[in-house]
Amino acid sequence: MSILYNFSIKLYVIAIHFAALFNNKAKLWVNGRKNIFLKLEKATKNQESIIWFHCASLGEFEQGKPIIEGYKQKYPTHKILLTFFSPSGFEIRKDYEGADWVFYLPSDTKSNAKKFINIVNPIKVIFVKYEFWFNYMSECKKQNIPFYSVSAIFREEQAFFKYSWFTKQLQNITHFFVQDNTSAGLLKSKGFTNTSTSGDSRFDSVLENTKNPKEFPLVKDFCKCKPTIICGSTWPKDEALLSQFIKENPQFNYIIVPHELGNINALQKQTNAQLFSTANTKNINSSNVLIIDSIGILSHIYQYGNIAYIGGGFGSGIHNILEAVTFGLQVVFGPNYKKYKEARELIALGGAKSISSKEELYKAFNHFNNFDQTIDTSYITSRSGATETILESL
Repeated sequence: MSILYNFSIKLYVIAIHFAALFNNKAKLWVNGRKNIFLKLEKATKNQESIIWFHCASLGEFEQGKPIIEGYKQKYPTHKILLTFFSPSGFEIRKDYEGADWVFYLPSDTKSNAKKFINIVNPIKVIFVKYEFWFNYMSECKKQNIPFYSVSAIFREEQAFFKYSWFTKQLQNITHFFVQDNTSAGLLKSKGFTNTSTSGDSRFDSVLENTKNPKEFPLVKDFCKCKPTIICGSTWPKDEALLSQFIKENPQFNYIIVPHELGNINALQKQTNAQLFSTANTKNINSSNVLIIDSIGILSHIYQYGNIAYIGGGFGSGIHNILEAVTFGLQVVFGPNYKKYKEARELIALGGAKSISSKEELYKAFNHFNNFDQTIDTSYITSRSGATETILESL
């Protein structure tokens, strides 16, 4: 199985180099890793007490952010190295001031893992949520470097609970900080008792966001005229449904924040929208649709809405719904939500609805037609505190 795993890593690298010839995201992935060991060595040379945090992408970063910042407060002399796997995280957070250095993670080969660890020589390693790169984990174990998995969540259908080789890889983890008791129970069934049920640090992250959100006066002016539906992290399948609803329901304002910006021109034509980048005080209300063509501000835009539609549910899974809920918004999303505990809980509480068709989208928005009603934000506050639990143990 080890041979197969290492072969699959190398095959993935070959495939993404090929994709980089015609795909911009793949090109960023490849270019971002050029000469990476030279850059790492130059950046971290003669540095001590380095804590290495790793996140797959932007969503995991939002989980890791309160832990990074809390750790830095407790240990201001320690250095923070932050790595990303995906361009979606790195390109947006490469200038993140909470870390001393931000890099892409070299692919998980045995030689890369050994070289990376030898250069950085971290005193602790913290991977967020679903990230399990087995060669890096193994190398940390060999060099007696504590390795922590934080805000982790496990499900019975994962390979860890079906195949012994995958289960064995978890022995390289010093401690698991899991989101729920189900995850702890699954680990216990395989003999792992080095667990703490700490909760989900995203609740701390989104709660912090409400205390001092960035203000956007133009967006605020846009939302004054009509009740506003915020469509966050949308993909083309989401946008196809939303475009039909927008045409037939001019009584609302709409703010669309696409997950990727490559489809902006087509989306603008579909919805007759105003672009945020070209908006000003004179034209901000020239359309009832505003497309945010800037990256990294969605979590602050939710403060101006009444209802949120969260994208991704017609693909691999929904994006962050807590960013909207923390501002009291009811949320609507596609059918692929079942692996997200917060989505299931909010549906049960009546604060969220899942849809799989145009008709269901109409019903969901109509269900939330009382725009004075908001989600009780105690849902967020009652589940906060994971960061402090993790930091006390670290």
